[in-house]
Parts: sequence; C-alpha cells; structure tokens
Amino acid sequence: MKKINVSRWSRQVATTMLAAGVMLSPVAEAKQKICVFDLLGTGGDVYAMMKDYTLAASKWGADVELKPYTDERIAAEDFKAGQCDGVSLTGLRGRQFNTFTGSIDSIGAITSYAEMRDVLTLLSSPKIAASMVSGPYEVVGIMPLGAGYLLVNDRAINNLSKVSGKKIAVLDYDKSQAKMVQKIGAQPVASDVTNFAGKFNNGQVDIVAAPAVAIKPLELYKGLGTKGAIVRFPIVQITGNIIINPAKFPAGFGQKSREYVATQVDKAFKTIEKTEKDVPAKYWMDIAEADKPGYIKLMRESRISLAAEGIYDKKMLGLLKRVRCKHDPASFECALKDE
Repeated sequence: MKKINVSRWSRQVATTMLAAGVMLSPVAEAKQKICVFDLLGTGGDVYAMMKDYTLAASKWGADVELKPYTDERIAAEDFKAGQCDGVSLTGLRGRQFNTFTGSIDSIGAITSYAEMRDVLTLLSSPKIAASMVSGPYEVVGIMPLGAGYLLVNDRAINNLSKVSGKKIAVLDYDKSQAKMVQKIGAQPVASDVTNFAGKFNNGQVDIVAAPAVAIKPLELYKGLGTKGAIVRFPIVQITGNIIINPAKFPAGFGQKSREYVATQVDKAFKTIEKTEKDVPAKYWMDIAEADKPGYIKLMRESRISLAAEGIYDKKMLGLLKRVRCKHDPASFECALKDE
C-alpha cells in the first residue's frame, strides 16, 4: 500500500476547500452559549425573544445555544468566568460591562417611550458601533423592558416630603440608587432582583421601583395591598441587553445583531403598553403637576453628580439630553451645558 503524506494531503484538502469557497473557521464551527436571565426561566417573554434571536443569529454564521437563569447575578458571573460566550440581562446589571450603554437606565434620563424609540434607533447605527465595545465585551442588542415606576405600600406617600424616613429597596450592585435614596432622606435597603419583591410584599420595605411587566410575575399586588399605589411618573427606563465576547462569534456579528434587535423594538413596546393597560386602574396614582418640575430637577442634579463620580457615562448622558430636547425644545435644560 502506498504511504500517504498526511500533512501534504491535509494541505491539499484545505486548499481545495478554500478554493471552493468553504471557510475553515473554528468560530463558525463552534456553538456559542448565551446565558439568559428571565425571572420566569424558560417560560418568560425574554427567553421567548431570545429563542427567536437564535434563529436570526444562525443567518449571521452563529450557532447559539441558550442557558436559562432565574438569578441575574449568577448569569453575569458565569459570563465573566467564560462559562458563557454571551449574556442577556438588564442594562442596570450590564453597566459593569459597558458604562456607555449602562447609562441609558440613568435616573430620569428618558421621559417617554417616544424618546426611548429614538435612543434605541440611534444605538443600532454603525456610527455608534465603537461605543458598543468595551474591553473584551460588546453590546449587540438593547431592548426596552418598560418604565420603572415607584410602588408605595400607602398612597399617602404622594410627595417627596412623605418619602423621608421610608425604607426603599435598592439594587445592591447599583450605587446610583442608594445615593439617590439617601439624597431624598429615605433609607436604602440593599436588595437584589431575586428578593426585592419579597421585601416589599412582606412589609420589610415601604417602596420599590419596578416596570409594569414585573408586577404580576413577582406578585407585587401583595405589597400594594388595599392602601398602596403605583406612582404614574417614570423615574427610569429599564432595558435588556445582549452582551457577547466578540472573539467567540463570527466577524461582523455585533452590528448585524444590533440592527436585527432594533427591528424587534416595536413588538416589545406593544407588549409593554398592553401590560401597563392591564394593571387595574385602582392602583395607579398621579402626582401633582406642581411637584413634577422639582422631581425633574432633583433627578437631573443626581445624574450630573453621578457622572462626575464616574458611575454614569457623560457621552451617553449628552446623547440622552439631545433626544429629550428634540422632543421638548422649550425645556429649561436645553440652554444649559452641564449635562
């Protein structure tokens, strides 16, 4: 039998395959695992959206496998440890991977869903692509999860003076929340996504912030009881982020992903708006119009202070201000240069 020179044969096969247009890429051949945080695990809306995402990703040369998590902290830690090649989590938790995109969720920075649509469209543009990369991480999609509203266990807590001394659940990894709570004279109680609802429902805290989509699955109606209310004044816009290690994905994956996710935004807003409409009217509480300018000023001062401390990204805050002033050019802040 004639002896085959394996090395030369391998080179010939590779040359033939390349000539035929077959790319030999270890990234393209390997599966990419994405950790997905969803409070409801595989039964939640986020996980369902990510299943659709895996189908789209296959068109960009990726073979994505999803790993569900109901604990966001563990999902983030597993991603950092390299056990997953990507992660889907909230923008608040995602700030540790990219301060620019993590500052979308800054206090009072986006005041309406119309503004939010504009922001998400801007961030899917190739012109912003460089800001979506930070070290070994790349943000490849941002989705709206809804406005964050304050839920109070007593509707008598209807202005800032009555918040003083009250216990408010704050996410322990987000320094901005504790600082804001202390500034208004309330008491921050360190919590996590997995336990803040329980603290509200059991009366350990008087106030929590949450989007409408979290109210039913977290049974926050228990904490509202018969005296509580949801304050109809958005204090933050909650986002969901898809973040990857781009070295594990095909070249150009990030931009294709961001453009695809941007096409899903309207569907997400329809879900958010329906969820908010489904909240029984008896729970909503409006604040006095005369009080709103004071709250807006307080949140603005907090953003500027937190940006100076490096918690918020100044470039993102500038972008968000431009969007706000596009929608409300008469606003007092549009003539100011400090944000």
